[in-house]
Amino acid sequence: MARRAVTRGQLAGAARAALGGGRRLEAVERVAGGSKKGVYRLVMDDATTAIAYLWDDAENYWPAAEGDDDLTDPFSPGLGLDLFQAAHARLDTLGVRVPAIRLVDRDGAHCPADLVIVEDLQGENLEELLARDRRTAAPVMARLAESLEAMRGHRAPAYGKVAVVDAGGTSRGTSCEGVVLDRALRDLTEAASRDQRIAGTRDRLEERLLSLAAAVRPRAEYAVVHGELGPDHVLVDTDGSPVAIDIEGSMYFDVEWEHVFLRIRLHDAYRPLEVDGLDEDRLALYMLAQRLSLTAGPLRLLDGDFPDRAFMAGIAEHNLRQALDLVHT
Repeated sequence: MARRAVTRGQLAGAARAALGGGRRLEAVERVAGGSKKGVYRLVMDDATTAIAYLWDDAENYWPAAEGDDDLTDPFSPGLGLDLFQAAHARLDTLGVRVPAIRLVDRDGAHCPADLVIVEDLQGENLEELLARDRRTAAPVMARLAESLEAMRGHRAPAYGKVAVVDAGGTSRGTSCEGVVLDRALRDLTEAASRDQRIAGTRDRLEERLLSLAAAVRPRAEYAVVHGELGPDHVLVDTDGSPVAIDIEGSMYFDVEWEHVFLRIRLHDAYRPLEVDGLDEDRLALYMLAQRLSLTAGPLRLLDGDFPDRAFMAGIAEHNLRQALDLVHT
C-alpha cells in the first residue's frame, strides 16, 4: 500500500494542543524509519519541535497476515496506542528513559488515526554515536546497562505483551521457548518458500530447532524486554542518557531474547551490556530463531512497497547466511 502524505493542516490542531504557547505549525517532516507507523517531526514557527506517531493502515509497510491483531501472541505486530501507552508507563516506572508524552489522541479529536505527540530528541542515536566515537559512547552504554538491569529486575509470573500482562491477561502457548519454537518454524517455512538455500537446508534447520528447544528447562518468571533493542532504537539525549523508542513491542519474556538481539545488532560493542547467569540453552535456541526471523521478516516486507529495498535485502541475506552457518558448523 502506498503511503499517503500527512499534511500540515491535518496535524496543526494537534501540534497547537500539544505545544501550546500561541505557536503555529510551520512544517511537517517525515522521519526516516517507522515501518509500522508514521513518524513525523512537527516544526513550529518559533523552531520548537516535537515528534508525532500515527498508527494507521496507510502508514504500515508490512503486508497484512492472519493473527496480526492477536495481542495474546507475544510476537504479533506491536501496533497501536494501547501497546505504546502500556509499554511507556511500565518503562517509565522502572526508570527507563522514554520520550515524554505531550499529547494523546485516541478519539479522533485531531486525526482519524491513533496519534501520540512526544518530545523530539534530535541528537544522534546510539548506532551513529558508536560508529563515530566509541569512547564518547561508553557512558551511554553504561547507562543503558543500568536500564537493562532495571528491566531485568522487574519480574512477572506470566509472559506476553506488557499491555496484556499488566492488565491481568494471559498469552497463547505454555512457555516462551514454545512460542519461539512455533514462530521459528513458521519463519523457516516462509523463508524456505522465498529462498532455495533455506529450502535445501530446511530439514536440518527444523531438526536443529527442535533439538535446541528440547534442551531448554522450564521457567516460571519473566523480565521486561524491549524486544528489538537495536542501537537505532536508542536515542541519546542532551544529558547523555539513552532513550528507548519504538517500544510498542515491549513484553515480559525471557531476558535471553533481548540479549541475543543485542548481540546480533551490536557485535563487539555489546560487551558493556554482558550479564552473568543467562541460560545458554535459551541463548542457542533464540539465536537461531532470530536469524530465521531476520531472514523471513525482511523478505516478507519486500513483498510490499518498502522504499529502502537494498538495505532490507541486505539484512535478509546476512541473517540467512548466519542461520545456515549455525547448522553447517
